[in-house]
Amino acid sequence: MVEFDQYLGFLAFLTILTIGFWLMIFLLTFVVPYWLTGNIMEILKEKRAAKKAKRNE
Repeated sequence: MVEFDQYLGFLAFLTILTIGFWLMIFLLTFVVPYWLTGNIMEILKEKRAAKKAKRNE
């Protein structure tokens, strides 16, 4: 028979597992693409500024 302590431990494990799962889904579908898009836009902006500065010399 399962004791109450084991039951609470199992519930804690399931809770942590579920939180980790949804955190990974959130990171992979929103945070990582947002970060990559911002990085690419910043790199392009710097290249355009460098090209413009070189042209104005």
